[in-house]
Amino acid sequence: MNTFDEVIAFAIKREEDAIQGYGSMIEVAKIPGISKLLQELQEEERKHKKLLQELTEGKVESYTPTKVIDLKISDYLEEDTLGAEMDFQQLLIFAAKKEQNAVKLYSKLAEEAESEELKKLFDFLVEQEKSHKLKLETEYEKHVLEWD
Repeated sequence: MNTFDEVIAFAIKREEDAIQGYGSMIEVAKIPGISKLLQELQEEERKHKKLLQELTEGKVESYTPTKVIDLKISDYLEEDTLGAEMDFQQLLIFAAKKEQNAVKLYSKLAEEAESEELKKLFDFLVEQEKSHKLKLETEYEKHVLEWD
């Protein structure tokens, strides 16, 4: 990945994979409410894909990184294998871990970027994934940790 277009194509493909992944889980989910959460997660991925499709080098050039809080909740949780009987907590952990892995990937790619433009693009992608992770961890904190 040496060009803006190659990086964007890679990132869009990852979003498409997530959209399909959540879609296949919707089809097998048996617990009420899980399908709704899966649809919401799928919609978030669609929005992210659209954002990437509309992203230009000029927009990235003028991008100023913002500090996204990392609650680190999912950093300490074990991810279960998802299936038809997945519950709300398992799904939130799965989705947060997915975002956490994306943050790690884009952070590593930013470190290895040979141009300042690509580093800035990867930094942008890191912040997008961190914001998704924060949203999921906030939901986890509100709905799961509150119950303990």
